[in-house]
Amino acid sequence: MKRIKYLLPVSAFALACLAAPSCNKLEEYNPSNATADATWNTPEGFITAVNAAYSEQRSWYGKEDGAFMSESGTDLWYNRDKNTYARQLTQYDGLTAADGNPHKAAWVLLWKAINQANAGINRIDGAGFTSDAEKNRRLGELRFLRGFYYWHVVETWGGVMLRTTETQSPVLTAVRSTVAQFYDQIFADLQFAADNLPNEWLVNASTNEYSRATKKSALGFLARAYLSRAYYSTGAEAQGFFTKARDVANDVIARQAELKISLWPSYAELFNPARNKDMGKAGGEALYVISNSVNPGLNYDDNGNRLFHVYQAPYMGKPGLIQSLAYGYENNRRLMPSLSLLNYYNENIDSRYEASFQEVWLANATTTFTWTAAQATTYQKDASVIGKTIAPGDTAMLITKQVIADKATRKYVVYDRNDVYNTDGTIKTGNNYVSLRKFRDPDRSAPNVQAGTKDVIVMRLAEMYLISAEAEFQLNSPGTAATRINVLRTRAAKPGQVAAMQVTAGDITIDFILEERARELAGENIRWFDVKRIKNGQNGAEAFSAYIKRKNPDINKVQDFHRLRPIPIAEMQALQNAAEFGQNPGYQ
Repeated sequence: MKRIKYLLPVSAFALACLAAPSCNKLEEYNPSNATADATWNTPEGFITAVNAAYSEQRSWYGKEDGAFMSESGTDLWYNRDKNTYARQLTQYDGLTAADGNPHKAAWVLLWKAINQANAGINRIDGAGFTSDAEKNRRLGELRFLRGFYYWHVVETWGGVMLRTTETQSPVLTAVRSTVAQFYDQIFADLQFAADNLPNEWLVNASTNEYSRATKKSALGFLARAYLSRAYYSTGAEAQGFFTKARDVANDVIARQAELKISLWPSYAELFNPARNKDMGKAGGEALYVISNSVNPGLNYDDNGNRLFHVYQAPYMGKPGLIQSLAYGYENNRRLMPSLSLLNYYNENIDSRYEASFQEVWLANATTTFTWTAAQATTYQKDASVIGKTIAPGDTAMLITKQVIADKATRKYVVYDRNDVYNTDGTIKTGNNYVSLRKFRDPDRSAPNVQAGTKDVIVMRLAEMYLISAEAEFQLNSPGTAATRINVLRTRAAKPGQVAAMQVTAGDITIDFILEERARELAGENIRWFDVKRIKNGQNGAEAFSAYIKRKNPDINKVQDFHRLRPIPIAEMQALQNAAEFGQNPGYQ
């Protein structure tokens, strides 16, 4: 196991691992020889317990496993090159309880994180705080994180074990709790956090610890949790949760000045790499961020944010193109967009398509490229391009969702929708595709450096408008839902297209809301949860598997029970009451 770079008492390492019975080996790194009992008994020392509870979120957010867990296997993405990497999650092929699937790592890291949060919560009374306000702020961080992690657990695996006490020895039996019991705990934790966390963490006048949980973080996740919980209920109970989701989301929107957040004026600027680290600070759009240092060696695992790898399109070696910081690192590319995702955008009026995806690559080679007959044949060009040149700065490649009638005579490489997709929406080869560029990281030290430096925006203010709109729709107020959505669509409108971007009550359906969430949030670690929430096959809703097959027909092995992931087999084998505890339905 990689050595952790921050100081944490030895016992905290051990007890964090013991939450998962399958964890059986841990390399300890404790240069101070301190223990939790000796370190956590002062307010200054107790901060190490709080800081440790943040750590494992970095194994999910900003890493490819997190993208597989939260974005793949939906209507939006498929394996690049139609390969089978992580097929258990991307294609539901071989998604079983057996070890080795990507979800196993997620199970372990979440339980480690929960146990660390529990350890801090259970021990804070012995930390020597003399200020109740300071104590409750630190407890608010821990309870926010426990609620945050438990939301991921219950939405991924359903009603498994709900633990609120520190685990200090191997756990050989487990009892399932209901989804309702999980959410009761999540609500209590997030509400406590919202009541006690500050609007911002100011160390001094010039330093803001902007990646700690704050009041806006807790309220934002509380709104998300209420919305998620509503879909497990019917009738008046469901309406009550939709009402709470709407009210909390609206509260965040109404308190923007107090909470020091605002919608960024331009969607394109929201994902401008140069402004990335402004998003979590006062006045930014982020409700919660996971920060990464520009010095990779200071980050949790030397890798920082690697999302710029995941959605990268290939470009190296094409006429006029060489590897560059601006165009990205392509050796670890994983996911390509489905045709449905591209079709969700009307790029003529909606700036979010151009801001999210790259279609045009300008020549960045230092020498001029001249077409030969052999190269014209390779790229299916007309003989008329032979001898033509691509100089540095000229268009070198176009990959587009449009159909280009004269692509053979253009002097640059062209892949249009007919080269990439079949008419039924399936993917031809997946060798070339438009690139999601939201997570660009051109500030690395060299083009081949894999460690990322950008912060991960886990939740932002725009989601509050979408949560409010979805709740209003479910409360039979489509007109109010349209009003909320139009705030985002106004920001997204291209110049002169504000009126064309507006929607009315008659436009609002649950599918429209799901598509709008894709237009706004594609790639932002939420899509799988959105689809499983809305497409649950209950109360007249379309089934999960039917929706995915309809929208992303290459994913043809998905079944409705895949709305939950299997409990890893190592966990089941370690439980003495495994038969009583039971595997999730549909899995062996």
